[in-house]
Amino acid sequence: MTDRDSPLTEAFFYILLALRRPNHGYGIIQEVEQLTDGRVALGPGTLYGAIQTLQKRGWIQIYSVDTESRKKKEYVITGEGREVFAAEMARLKELLENGQLMEGLGDD
Repeated sequence: MTDRDSPLTEAFFYILLALRRPNHGYGIIQEVEQLTDGRVALGPGTLYGAIQTLQKRGWIQIYSVDTESRKKKEYVITGEGREVFAAEMARLKELLENGQLMEGLGDD
């Protein structure tokens, strides 16, 4: 099983979602908290560790570097990252549909 075939962690899922348009680290943290109503709060260590891993996998890339502002970097999802995200969405949809189907059958 490759990294592409493994289920995404919740952090990876939300980081990829937040990077559908260019965003910097603090912006990612804010967007994830907003999307999850505060349930998921990414700390800087978790975020930047995940960013490094996602870059190594080729799922995100640096979009721009602001040299005026302590080299603040913006990141964006890549085409490969979009494919991985779409596959994860399909996997999650299947899980939800199967769960709803079985729930509807009951334990009669």
